[in-house]
Amino acid sequence: MIYDRFQQEAIDYINQGLSVIVSAPTGAGKTAIAEHVILSCLEKQLGVIYTAPIKAISNQKFRDFQNEFGKNIGILTGDVSLNPEAAVMIMTTEIFRNKVLDEPESLERYSWVIFDEIHYIDNYERGTVWEESLMFLPKHLNLLGLSATIPNIKQLAGWIESIHSKPVKIVIEEKRPVPLHFFFQCGNQTWKRIEDVKNLHYAKQNKLNTLINYVRQEQGFPCIYFVFGRKRAEYLACELYGYDFLNKEEKNKILSMYESLSKRFDLKHEKSAQNLYPLIQRGIAYHHAGMLPTLKEVIERLFTSRLLKVIFTTETFALGINMPSRSVIFDDLRKFYGRYLRILKVRDFYQMAGRAGRRGMDKEGFVYCRINLKRISPEEVRQVIYDKPEGVNSQFNTAYATILNLYKKYKDELFKTYTLSLHYFQTKKQQQQQALKLMEAKLKLLEETGYIENRELTLKGEFAKSVYGYELVLSELYARGIFEQLDEFGLGIIAAATVFEPRKNQHILNISKTGRKIRMVCEEVYAKIKEKESKLQIHPASKPTYFHLSSAMESWLRGSEFSKILQYTDTDEGEVVRYFRMSVQILREIKDNPASSHILKERIKETIRVINRDIVDAEKQLREG
Repeated sequence: MIYDRFQQEAIDYINQGLSVIVSAPTGAGKTAIAEHVILSCLEKQLGVIYTAPIKAISNQKFRDFQNEFGKNIGILTGDVSLNPEAAVMIMTTEIFRNKVLDEPESLERYSWVIFDEIHYIDNYERGTVWEESLMFLPKHLNLLGLSATIPNIKQLAGWIESIHSKPVKIVIEEKRPVPLHFFFQCGNQTWKRIEDVKNLHYAKQNKLNTLINYVRQEQGFPCIYFVFGRKRAEYLACELYGYDFLNKEEKNKILSMYESLSKRFDLKHEKSAQNLYPLIQRGIAYHHAGMLPTLKEVIERLFTSRLLKVIFTTETFALGINMPSRSVIFDDLRKFYGRYLRILKVRDFYQMAGRAGRRGMDKEGFVYCRINLKRISPEEVRQVIYDKPEGVNSQFNTAYATILNLYKKYKDELFKTYTLSLHYFQTKKQQQQQALKLMEAKLKLLEETGYIENRELTLKGEFAKSVYGYELVLSELYARGIFEQLDEFGLGIIAAATVFEPRKNQHILNISKTGRKIRMVCEEVYAKIKEKESKLQIHPASKPTYFHLSSAMESWLRGSEFSKILQYTDTDEGEVVRYFRMSVQILREIKDNPASSHILKERIKETIRVINRDIVDAEKQLREG
């Protein structure tokens, strides 16, 4: 195989047994470097771990690598465990971090860990997981980090070198294999230069059909249209209902494929799959997190077959999933970051824009930005496209489970581990003191509430150190013996309430007597936790329990069909599946917890069996895929 300059440079370092971080644009071919690591390790009979930030990437890599390396590939994502003794294990970064802290001996048989999308260390909610994984990385493991373009890659490598006392080489590629060309729809016209937009004193409203006609005329299909809202994606797709982008042969192919895949994934009678049918036969579709996972997979397969011409999708479609197109359209250049609407980060823009231009197929890619001058200025558009990407900054915020694991190993010396963090490496003294103060406050809370006594973890502490993200609520319920008192319905309700996060303006539509009783106990437990955290100035606060899915979960546990349980919630069907899968994951963590009793383990085993069926069974989706 002939490699590009940057791929060969990285491979040469890897062949010397050196750790490497690669920074290159989306679509540049970073996966080829990961494949080289896997192949060379398999030849030497060594193990490899491949971590990814989202399950969609983990699942795709499992399929791709399985096609290439066969039975050597396994996957572990919390709700999926297939071939767990395989030489190459794909897992979410959370699973890897938990193993690093809780059972490092399980990593001895591996020689390399690959961090896909390593710039995720900058993610506000989950970045600390990447940071902790790198801080406590076992010494015997070599590292390959794959990243979108980041300007402070030298700093990142320098930090890892400083804490592990071994060289980390950096490889930078700034040039895209397929160059991008930018266009701007403003005043219902398409412009090739943002400077031309500046001169518009009065701008007509942009129309979707005007832009789609332009893209079609320029042979810009297939096209990914990025939207920052699920309902908007569906609305815009339906707005193109009057178009038909397929010839007779393509139409027959896509409908045959859609029907065959719908049958394979038990979607024939799903209303959402039926609603998409008239769009599919015109070469149009939408794709977002609110859809059934199996239906999303069907759409992805149709897109890779090149039969879908326009797909309206949210930004997760850009993250690591290998879905290149000839053109990309941005519905807007602003999105919500947390609670605030702001201009897109340069790095996020290029993560999506980078899907334009298929390597080996297109000589160039086309990016269209829809501009409303009342919402964004031409100068702000220029910043998004032409400014340098943002650097990666630490989002360090140690979980209670991490502190308990570190305390068990280091006792009061655990605070010295903070000096291993990227946060310590990047920040000034005042910020360092704040981070340490937060760690100290968390340890104090754990000591005051009985997780640590006489400098040892109590049974409650042992339980809490293995349930990352939901430690305090679950551990307090465990300590009170609540789990032991619950049947399968109660355990399912608690699991769903623990993981669920309501979207804006969501309501509890229905809650049973059992659900109400459990909610009262959980709210009482959470009120005490919140009071303690508030007193000790711990932020962000622990997540409360939300009972929006309790009636849907009860109905599902009684054996109801999936379509029937949706009447009990205003949550999108794809999210119901995702939260039920997360419920399975949290129940597995409690079941596998050494502090759980034999009776509880058996009861949870049965609860998992009943939840994890039909469309919720993520393993089934992978096996049948």
